[in-house]
Amino acid sequence: MDIKTLSTVIGHVSSSTTLNIYAHVTDEMRQTAARKIDRGIGKAEFTAETESAAKKSAPSTFQPYKGQRRKTGTGCITQINDHLWEGRYSPVWPDGKKHPRNVYAKTRADCERLLAEMIAETKMEIDAERERLKAG
Repeated sequence: MDIKTLSTVIGHVSSSTTLNIYAHVTDEMRQTAARKIDRGIGKAEFTAETESAAKKSAPSTFQPYKGQRRKTGTGCITQINDHLWEGRYSPVWPDGKKHPRNVYAKTRADCERLLAEMIAETKMEIDAERERLKAG
């Protein structure tokens, strides 16, 4: 699956978030890339001995990302890069669908503050929508 589709399915706003969390470069991947570069640029030839030695690398020490889960109704905070934080809130509206909303900030503290404000505003909008549906 291409990274853009996966990013959308998982619910990340940016494919860079998906890549930062789930994509890892192994030693074998680096060695394979180096061999391809040598073949393409340097016209170097590799023997079967070199190929088999490269394939005998140690197993990956990959550990899946385990984010902290927040309580329902509090949203979540994710660090996108060194200077950008994303706050996400996905409430279920009266129509039965989730309508995700995001805020962005340069620091975690700012993101927490903006997220709290957005959640309060969204809850008021949801309450108003419920009242509108009851009346109409």
